[in-house]
Amino acid sequence: MKQIVPADRLNTVSEYYFSIKLKEIAEMNAQGKNVISLGIGSPDMPPSQQTIDELCRSANDKKAHGYQPHVGTIELRKAIANFYKKTYGVELDPKKEIQPLIGSKEGIMFISMAFLNPGDGVLVPNPGYPTYTSVSRLIGADIHTYDLDENNGWQPDFDALEKMDLANIKLMWTNYPNMPTGANGSLELFQKLVDFGKKHGIIIVHDNPYSMILNENPLSILQIEGSKDICIELNSMSKSHNMPGWRLGMIVSNAQFIEWILKVLTNVESGILKPMQDAAIAALNNSNVWHRENNIDLYARRRVYAKEIMDMLGCSYDENQVGMFFWGKIPDKYKSSEELADHILYNAHVFITPGSIFGSRGERYIRISLCCNEEMLQEAKERIKKVI
Repeated sequence: MKQIVPADRLNTVSEYYFSIKLKEIAEMNAQGKNVISLGIGSPDMPPSQQTIDELCRSANDKKAHGYQPHVGTIELRKAIANFYKKTYGVELDPKKEIQPLIGSKEGIMFISMAFLNPGDGVLVPNPGYPTYTSVSRLIGADIHTYDLDENNGWQPDFDALEKMDLANIKLMWTNYPNMPTGANGSLELFQKLVDFGKKHGIIIVHDNPYSMILNENPLSILQIEGSKDICIELNSMSKSHNMPGWRLGMIVSNAQFIEWILKVLTNVESGILKPMQDAAIAALNNSNVWHRENNIDLYARRRVYAKEIMDMLGCSYDENQVGMFFWGKIPDKYKSSEELADHILYNAHVFITPGSIFGSRGERYIRISLCCNEEMLQEAKERIKKVI
């Protein structure tokens, strides 16, 4: 029989780091090693009770289980518009400027397919979310990395960007509050990004899932006047509403961009289950009290333990970082971030993330997830203390 080979595009990507590592951790747990995972940003607390109650109520409706419109229900789009108005002060047309998603990660692929031809250039941050790079490779785009540096607050160096050959660049990925570094965004930064995009005709895609985590002043790039002309924002309910496995997200932008993205989406998926949409509406109406308890107070208590672990390891860090991770620079005595992470995994049975997986600029850093209860964080600290 003729040998079967996969598509050439599979040669451009590898299996996602966390997919590989979680299989290894599952094997360690099967051997009774009881690994504590401080790796992935998957909230360990449930959504609000009103969210769960609404899911159950809607799921009991016999008419709620059919295919749904690709654009989502108008009720969900209105709830998203109200959330953006309440949280960011941003006005959105629920009929034309919002596209619900089965998780915001799929939006990275849809946006890329809608705007990038093979050979088009895309600006990807280093360090940055690995999916920006892998999706760009899968569709055949040319990747141009731009460095983020601790000494510049992990913000783009616009002088360096202006010196690049931007003739073929069509799209730029950006992400504040930043993952993995925890650097916060600002209206000043967003203004620079909007101005840069308009000057060069580059679509600015702002990935914004962490704006409400440990952050007293949530921001959206769409707060900048005229930003809809050139910007697309991704947002997610996974982090801020404790709904990672529910897979609910959104794209917001101008009507034309949304229409183009919808052309891709309708050929890939078949809409979001109505009970999920109804539950999302309930979650989008969570009280300010719920958000403070779950997105600020809870993570603030956990971050104390993450700081103590970083201190034990001799890492330096920025006290002002936000989001659901804690990012620290490793001391010179460690050869690499992966060496340190593996040492802790295999000897202390605690999984932390090496910064190297986010790009070369993350090589001397590690990341600790705050999605673990205080008892387990304390146990992780004690285990690490014994092996360093």
